[in-house]
Formats: sequence, C-alpha cells, structure tokens
Amino acid sequence: MEASNQSTVTEFILLGLSAHPKLEKTFFVLILLMYLVILLGNGILILVTILDSHLHTPMYFFLGNLSFLDICYTTSSVPLVLDVPLVLDGFLTPRKTISFSGCAVQMFLSFAMGATECVLLGMMAFDRYVAICNPLRYSVVMSKSAYVPMAISSWVAGGVNSLVQISLAVQLPFCGDNVINHFICEILAVLKLACADISINVISMGVANVIFLGVPVLFIFVSYIFILTSILKIPSAEGRKKAFSTCSAHLTVVIIFYGTILFMYGKPKSKDPLGADKQDLADKLISLFYGLLTPMLNPIIYSLRNKDVKTAVKDLVSQKCLSQ
Repeated sequence: MEASNQSTVTEFILLGLSAHPKLEKTFFVLILLMYLVILLGNGILILVTILDSHLHTPMYFFLGNLSFLDICYTTSSVPLVLDVPLVLDGFLTPRKTISFSGCAVQMFLSFAMGATECVLLGMMAFDRYVAICNPLRYSVVMSKSAYVPMAISSWVAGGVNSLVQISLAVQLPFCGDNVINHFICEILAVLKLACADISINVISMGVANVIFLGVPVLFIFVSYIFILTSILKIPSAEGRKKAFSTCSAHLTVVIIFYGTILFMYGKPKSKDPLGADKQDLADKLISLFYGLLTPMLNPIIYSLRNKDVKTAVKDLVSQKCLSQ
C-alpha cells in the first residue's frame, strides 16, 4: 500500500554548484574555455591524421580515434545536446533538471566513451610494443586488416559494456528522492537514488571495472616492461632516445588518465561533517575536471612530444595561410 502511494521519478534535479552560486559563473567560463580547447586541439589532430599521408600509420590511426573519442566524451556531458540540459546549461539555469530518458542517454554515452578509451589505450600500447620489440614484423602484425578491426572492437566493447550497465540501471525503480548530487547523471550518484537493491548493479560494475580498467592497465604495464627492456638493449644513446620518443607521448597520456582515476577513487573519505561538505564539493569538481583535463591535454602532449605531429600541424597551418 505504501509503495503504491509513491510516485515514479520522471526527471532528475542536478545539484551541481547550486550551493555555491558565486562559483557557478566562474566555472562556467572556465569549463567553456576548456571545452573549446578540447574541440580545437583534438579537431586539429583528427585533421592532420587524415590529411597528411605520412601519418597514415596504425599509431596515428589510433590517435585519431582517441581524439574523436575525447570529443565525444566531453560532448556527452559539457554542452547542450539534443535539448538535454547538461553541464554548461546547468551552470546558468536556475532549475537544473534532466529527463529520465535524457539521463539514461547521458550515462550511456559517458560510460561507453570511458570504457572505450581504456581499451584503446591498451591497443595503442600493443602497437608500440610491436613497433619497438618486433620492428621487422611490424608491417605484417599491424597491417590495415589488423589495426582497423582492433579500433572497431574497442568501440564495440565499450558500447556493449555501457549498454549492459545502463540497461540494469534503468530497470531499477526510482520512486523517492530525485536529486542527483552532481553536475551530470553520474551512474553511481543515480544508483544511490534507487528504491531497490542495487547489489546486482554493483557486482556488474565491479566486473566491468576489472575488465575495462584492470586488464588494460596490466596489459599496458607488461607491454612497457618489454618495451623498456628492448630500448635498454639498444647500444647507442641516440637510438635509445629515438625509440623512447615514439612511445613517450602515449605513456604520458596513460599516466595522466589512470593516475587521475586512482586519485579520484583512492583518496580517503573525511569523517568530519564539515570536512565532508568540502570534500563533497572537491569530489564533484575533481570528477568534472577529470572529464575535461585528459581530453584537453592529449593533443597538447602528442603535439609537443611528437615530431611527426608537430611537422604535420605546421604544414597544415602554412598551407592554410598560403591559401588565404
């Protein structure tokens, strides 16, 4: 009888920074600028990997996929998409609401992009392993018939995983509180609002984390052990430097990506109520900037630490200037 009197949730309210109105406009400008940098930087990387024939190799094909993924990942949560109120809109509107279906779409996209990036970084590590440890077989192992399906499989794996997790989440009854203490529909924050047992969801996400976080990290770690071993065997210092330069950008991106995740979920929780409020704000901001920092830094890292990309970008800019 009590359950029948409860109303079903049709929309969610996103708290965001509503408790800190003075910060809202400041962060709106900051996040907008970061988003524009992400679009510009990753857009240029995609262009040069398509237009420059020298970059038509497996490594840059994966890099183009990574740049496109970063744009999709941030676009799933930052701007207004298909009239779904997301982060930027949420900073300026007095009532920050999102429909149940819109929330499900947002969770699916962000979850799929995150899982895909984990797999893609593992694929890129394998590419560097073959290039440095088995250079004579590189063109055979990493042929187009191999690296294209590898990239496609990373997108499919991320999409399937997200579909499973979100399907389990939307089947839960939401009949009580509809306030999400976050900027976006973050799946853990949404699950807390369910008025039913979420143990299956927790187990499913735990298994997914092992597969999409644990396995790629282990694979990348083992790959770089072999890579570093092979580099140290190169007799000349110039040869070692050249070999390491081909994988230093990817290694930097991996460290930032997984390092931020470990920082987010590995730091201790405050037991002090006042400290908990501050930590709650910090957690939301860290989570938000995590979704922006890595996509923003990726093109910068690959541009600064990769001569081929720097040359291709300069050529693209010079051609644009000459055409004008």
